[in-house]
Amino acid sequence: MTELKKAPFVWALRVYFEDTDAGGVVYHSRYLNFFERARTEMLRDLGVSQTGLKDQHGLIWVVLDIQVTFRQAAKLDDELLVSCELAWTKGVRQGFRQEMTRKSDGVLVAKAELSAALLHADSHRPARVPPWIRKVLTNE
Repeated sequence: MTELKKAPFVWALRVYFEDTDAGGVVYHSRYLNFFERARTEMLRDLGVSQTGLKDQHGLIWVVLDIQVTFRQAAKLDDELLVSCELAWTKGVRQGFRQEMTRKSDGVLVAKAELSAALLHADSHRPARVPPWIRKVLTNE
């Protein structure tokens, strides 16, 4: 397994009414959406478009497993900073580490660790990460 050290990508978002329950607290499932968006934006920032990946290379990225730890509730109108970094690679799997903090006070709201893999879009069989993606992910 290759451990990686690179500054995490950070993406800002605001909590809207649609993200919350009647008490103004973010639904637990929305945290997964927020983490997913930050990973997508990190890839986009590195020049990897999910649409282009599928349309031009026949590859899709899928989450294999995820563990989320909730520390403190996010609430309506909170501005959150969601970080994402590639933590490791092993064969066809990649590990990502993410944290979500409230911008106003820097409090850790939630964190996630997950593994993902690229699949061939047509067969859903595992695919090796192409060299050009590995290069931008690992900063080699």
